Amino acid sequence: MENLTIQVVPATQRDYTQWLDYWLAYQEFYQISLSSAVTQATWQRFFSDAEPVYCAVAKNGDTVLGFVHYVIHRSTWAVQDYCYLEDLYVSPIARGQHIGKHLIEYVKQYAQKRECARLYWHTQESNHTAQKLYDWVAEKPGVIEYRMSLN
Repeated sequence: MENLTIQVVPATQRDYTQWLDYWLAYQEFYQISLSSAVTQATWQRFFSDAEPVYCAVAKNGDTVLGFVHYVIHRSTWAVQDYCYLEDLYVSPIARGQHIGKHLIEYVKQYAQKRECARLYWHTQESNHTAQKLYDWVAEKPGVIEYRMSLN
């Protein structure tokens, strides 16, 4: 895919089918399977003014090439909100075209407009491909994440 004209825009309801294909591929990559109820709730949150959860898509014309999900939230470490980039996915056929960088830049601009104190994200230690991009555009603070199941 050469000579792409990439536009990053908020997702619309018309993007659902293409987004869903990538959302399922994203889950497969991370070896998880979220229920259809979670998927539907997530999609609907993107369009609710009551929810601080957002989705933007990278498009070439009407073709979605990737997505980014991000959440605005309070922090005990700052007066301003933080912006958490929760999910980022680019179609395998479009990788290497800086689409991931465009998606991150879109979220960065959104966070700056909202005057967030920080934009941050996580990735798996084994996701070396993504880390090449992340090391290029951001700094690695050396934080280790721990999780505790609440189920």
